Amino acid sequence: MENRNDYGVIEKKAEVRKKAANVITYALLILWAVIVLFPFYWMVLTSVKSYGAYNSEYIPKFYTLSPTFQNYVDAFTTVSLGRYLMNTAIFTVVTTAIMLVVITLAAFAFARLDFRGKNIVFVLFLSLMMIPNELVIITNFVTITDLNMRNTFQGLILPSVTSIFYIYLLKENFEQIPNSLYYAAKVDGTSDLKYLWKVMIPISKPTLITITILKVIECWNSYVWPRLITDDERYYLVSNGIQEIRENGFGRENIPAMMAAVVVISIPLIILFLIFRRKVMAGVARGGTKG
Repeated sequence: MENRNDYGVIEKKAEVRKKAANVITYALLILWAVIVLFPFYWMVLTSVKSYGAYNSEYIPKFYTLSPTFQNYVDAFTTVSLGRYLMNTAIFTVVTTAIMLVVITLAAFAFARLDFRGKNIVFVLFLSLMMIPNELVIITNFVTITDLNMRNTFQGLILPSVTSIFYIYLLKENFEQIPNSLYYAAKVDGTSDLKYLWKVMIPISKPTLITITILKVIECWNSYVWPRLITDDERYYLVSNGIQEIRENGFGRENIPAMMAAVVVISIPLIILFLIFRRKVMAGVARGGTKG
């Protein structure tokens, strides 16, 4: 009888410890979420404050009783924010589409085709990841300038249509597909491209979606390369457009209007991630699992 009571006490203590650990864990997660989300909240809050209300606050307020959307109207009427968004959308869609074709074919070649020197070529590919990005940018800048592609979409897009890391990630994913499927398809007379399109791409869809979203984010946030290769406002992307807005648009003092422009630019990526967040996580997990 005493042993049974002792077992019940131990079980209750373990349950209390478990609940206490859960409370601490959730408290820390909530604290971390507040820290991470607070800058975005402050950005949105500032964007709905009027210029006068913002400047009259000697002590910043964490709320506003008179929100206004005039800053969002000014973001599209005072400066060319609509054009910057359109340029960025064109750059992002075209670059991502071309890159998916390039890396898919390259990953398939390294994962399934047999040719002389394949391993050596792949090692050389991976070694290119060790080269500092600054050196690559200098080389690309000289090449694009010599080809008279400055201030063109071709000059913006071409240096970004491949990625060694994405080729590696997709190759690892392709190699998880059993060889028996490939050999069976070859016996049936299926071509390599048809096997890639009908079998490998559908199986690797989570990884491809992950790569697509990561590339979209990379293109949307691209700053250094567009800044180097374009000095014509007609080809500015949103990242460079923000700098132009700050210097020649609203001015440095109109912070609410600047925050409104930043919110407009950030919303597409946030929506994209919220829609595909499960597939992104599934793709990363699948790409990092071998066998």
